[in-house]
Amino acid sequence: MLLERTISQLDLGPVSSTRANELGQLGYMQWLGWLPPMADYRMEAMRAYAAAQPFIRTSPAIAVFCDLLVASTRIPIEPLPLSLPARCGRGGARARRAAT
Repeated sequence: MLLERTISQLDLGPVSSTRANELGQLGYMQWLGWLPPMADYRMEAMRAYAAAQPFIRTSPAIAVFCDLLVASTRIPIEPLPLSLPARCGRGGARARRAAT
């Protein structure tokens, strides 16, 4: 169920490559955080890839998610290119007051 939720959150259709990278990385981290502590990582990664693979062509964010799953199972193990999205201000209190 949690895997399906991650996939549905990432299946936004066409987005910019920057946004796709941000979303795909966040989706991977979300999926990873939901894995049970004693889960077989390789098996879970293959299951997640199999579930997300049908959406690769229509959703760049899912393609990034799948690329991370594949990269995480390669040997030798290498660090993944994961980062949180850059913070962007939305105007704060001044913008909220101006909107009313």
